[in-house]
Amino acid sequence: MALIVLAADKGAPGVTTAATALGAVWPRPVLVAECDPAGGDIAYRLPAEDGGMLNPGRGLLTLGATARRGLTPEQIYEHTQRIIGGLDVLAGLTHGEQAAGLTWMWGPLGRAFAALPNADVLADCGRLGGHPQMNDLIAEAELVVLFTRASLPHVAHLRERLAIMQKGPQVGVVVIADSRQYRGSIDEVRRIVAATNAATNKEVAFVAGLAYDPKGAELLGGQWGGRLDRSLLIRTARELAGRLASSVRAPEPAR
Repeated sequence: MALIVLAADKGAPGVTTAATALGAVWPRPVLVAECDPAGGDIAYRLPAEDGGMLNPGRGLLTLGATARRGLTPEQIYEHTQRIIGGLDVLAGLTHGEQAAGLTWMWGPLGRAFAALPNADVLADCGRLGGHPQMNDLIAEAELVVLFTRASLPHVAHLRERLAIMQKGPQVGVVVIADSRQYRGSIDEVRRIVAATNAATNKEVAFVAGLAYDPKGAELLGGQWGGRLDRSLLIRTARELAGRLASSVRAPEPAR
């Protein structure tokens, strides 16, 4: 098992869409956990296994309410829900004000995710920087994946974030790239990251890509299989999921 944090810096795109797409094609058991302290909307975007709506009141908030005396990996699945396609998700907070009462939780939650048996955890942490207590969760990750665009403002924020993250888990970079400039955008960010590596003590493990595909993202919210499987989003997500999964330790088989 492994905890993989998915995050972005100011103005960077689509972490929740990326987390869901990766979870849909992950090559082994996985849990997608919405851990953005600013609040999330996964409960409103994804259909439940029976085709209805997910319960926005069940997830990270209810887990926090029951875990004040200790948080164990076994408690997590008591608060997850399953969406169409069989993916397990832990719905996040519905608005940022709820995070004020959960500042104690991020470190224990990270340790519980990292110790979850027989499944990887993809933790969607949204945009970094606004909630320093999230560093306690990030410190428990085996891999942190930073999402960016190839534009100058996004890459400038990425370089600043990489400079801050000189210590801690290994870091990878994923470029959300338009299909018309897909390889070129990834190569451009790879060159910039290589220069940043030379100027800091933090070595970035890899630079990869994920397609910017609004139509695929729409399908992801309501249709699994068929057209979704042929979308550029899922095709590039499958390649990325294989790379990420191979870079962390595999879950131990159940006994």
